[in-house]
Amino acid sequence: MKSPTLIRNVNIINEGKNFVADVLIKDGFISGIGKFPQSSGYKIIDGTGKHLFPGIIDAQVHFREPGLTHKGDICTESKAAVAGGVTSFIDMPNTVPNVLTTEILNEKFRIAAEKSLGNYSFFLGVNGSNIDAIIKMDTSQFIGISDDGLYFTGKGNSLADNPDTMTKLFSSCKSIIAIHSENEQIIEDNEKSYRAQYGENVPIEFHPLIRSEEACYKATERAIQLALIHKARLHILHLSTEVETHLFENNIPLEEKRITTEVSIHHLWFSDQDYQRLGTLIKWNPAIKTEKDRKGLLKALLDDRIDIVTTDHAPHTLEEKQKPYFQSMSGAPMVQHSLNIMLEFYKQGLISLEKIAEKMCHNVATLYHIEKRGFIREGYCADLTLLDLNSPWTVSKENILYKCGWSPLEGTNFQTKVTHTFVNGNLVYHNGRFNEFIPGQRLKFHIQK
Repeated sequence: MKSPTLIRNVNIINEGKNFVADVLIKDGFISGIGKFPQSSGYKIIDGTGKHLFPGIIDAQVHFREPGLTHKGDICTESKAAVAGGVTSFIDMPNTVPNVLTTEILNEKFRIAAEKSLGNYSFFLGVNGSNIDAIIKMDTSQFIGISDDGLYFTGKGNSLADNPDTMTKLFSSCKSIIAIHSENEQIIEDNEKSYRAQYGENVPIEFHPLIRSEEACYKATERAIQLALIHKARLHILHLSTEVETHLFENNIPLEEKRITTEVSIHHLWFSDQDYQRLGTLIKWNPAIKTEKDRKGLLKALLDDRIDIVTTDHAPHTLEEKQKPYFQSMSGAPMVQHSLNIMLEFYKQGLISLEKIAEKMCHNVATLYHIEKRGFIREGYCADLTLLDLNSPWTVSKENILYKCGWSPLEGTNFQTKVTHTFVNGNLVYHNGRFNEFIPGQRLKFHIQK
């Protein structure tokens, strides 16, 4: 039997508090929080001067397995995740094949059970081809249903563009419905206009004007209106505009919200001012927009109109990214660096440590009804991230762990470092070293009502 681990004298960031205590880990769970006497039976980790967060839960990633493993796979991307303090993730359905049946979904669970260093769950995909099958299912068995990324495989696969499909789903689905919210007709009209001017070589700086504020706002407004009519549980993925933030409420507790949203880390970190420097490396859908949008998203995160932070981690090879505008793939890898970015905002005085834990840990567990994770509580799974807030380092090819081997953050200086990551009480990451022999666990969640 493995000896208990005692993290001594650490600053614990949890549930709005920052306090010094010890944390005892035993048999995969948090056994106690307080002050414990020295014992030869404990493995001791000195947390003096360091900060302990609940393990980060990233509720939107694209780990690319099966079918797209030249970009990334569950093993490589979960390894990058735990190095960044991310202990759990929820993966999107746009793998190959798309996750449109329970058989394909269960195959992803099988792969993850063998290969994932972090805890895992997966969205079931929905589009026009399987909507009739889905509405006959007991959808409460799924952590969430999503169309994200499926628009790449064919026109008409985006729920936001199909009010009839949304109505079918919203009127019957018992799980969270997480959607990519852009109006494709507006985008297509904008593409046609810029093609007429520039041909296939549209400058990347026009990306946020093609995938525009109007395209985002109109789609989100309509989806919310339909969800309210049918009392659906709607979650808008990767919000990208300031104007959309005013469609969401902050006057009721998260537990009572039927309409929720998130911001992905790149929409907080980059703005359209970065296109000239980074080009298609920061091409995402929805697009990175203005500095006003970036600041507005952070404001909405702080005042609780935006509920959680995700990464939309989406690795592509450099060859796939460094192509002309219409050929360049959208998305980029971020999961290894999301916590560092949020801590950089803390260093700038823009957000508190307690708020970071709320948006990256507590609220994700609450929103997706995840059992016994997301908090530092006795009896909860020991998913923990230990941080040194005064340990500068620079992102470089030598320390990037994504299978694709690059990051739009190369050359960025961070002031904080993840030193230890525990998954289910197992020390899976410690100062650049990994324990890859103990896989993560499937996330359990409460049946949604």
